[in-house]
Amino acid sequence: MRHEKFMQNSLQQKLGKEIEKPPWLRKRLKLTKEIDAINLLINRLSLNTVCQEAMCPNQAERFTKGTATFLIMGKVCTRNCAFCAIKHGIPEQIDLDEPINLAQALLQLHLKYAVVTSVPRDDLPDGGASHFAKTVIEIKRLSLNTKIELLIPDFKGSVDSLNIVIDSRPDVLNHNLETVPSLYSSIRPQADYNRSLQLLKNVKRINPDTITKSGIMLGLGEKENEVIGLFDDLTNANCDILTIGQYL
Repeated sequence: MRHEKFMQNSLQQKLGKEIEKPPWLRKRLKLTKEIDAINLLINRLSLNTVCQEAMCPNQAERFTKGTATFLIMGKVCTRNCAFCAIKHGIPEQIDLDEPINLAQALLQLHLKYAVVTSVPRDDLPDGGASHFAKTVIEIKRLSLNTKIELLIPDFKGSVDSLNIVIDSRPDVLNHNLETVPSLYSSIRPQADYNRSLQLLKNVKRINPDTITKSGIMLGLGEKENEVIGLFDDLTNANCDILTIGQYL
């Protein structure tokens, strides 16, 4: 991930030598028939996954179990967060067949629960909200038993875009705060803590029945009182679910 690379580069400059990852952190990707099947399906339907694009070290485990977090609207991000390994630059054109292709993939994988996210598309008028909505609609049409979680960007604070997504009625609406406010300038320079927090508040204001979710990373330099303050902010925003993780 980019933050790890940044930290490694900084340490290398100080120590004057290359720093190797410890052996316990290295993982060998073992090819199995389950992994091959998912890769073939993803390639055939021209789909992307966070597992692949973000270089997830748990990719083998996830694919072996027949799960994946799908990445819609291309694999080039308009932002450049320090912790993420997804490419940034000029975004790709939207694939209009992607919603139906993704729905077909979920149907073939027999998934009971699907997580769909995207790169932030600040270049689009609605930030990609309508594409999210079309994806939910197609999944519900083809795979009625699949629960859908959307992990959405902040849409630059647009309530109109948020309404489009909420109207498609995903089962869970997720937007990650990622880290505490004091680290935003270094970790998420193109995002805004209060804007992200307000998005979660707006979801509950627009449709109180929508299950909201957020996530943060630990180990980036945050202080304990800052993390507790973030918990309080999410509680006041009536956020239903919080996940806490860590990039190694």
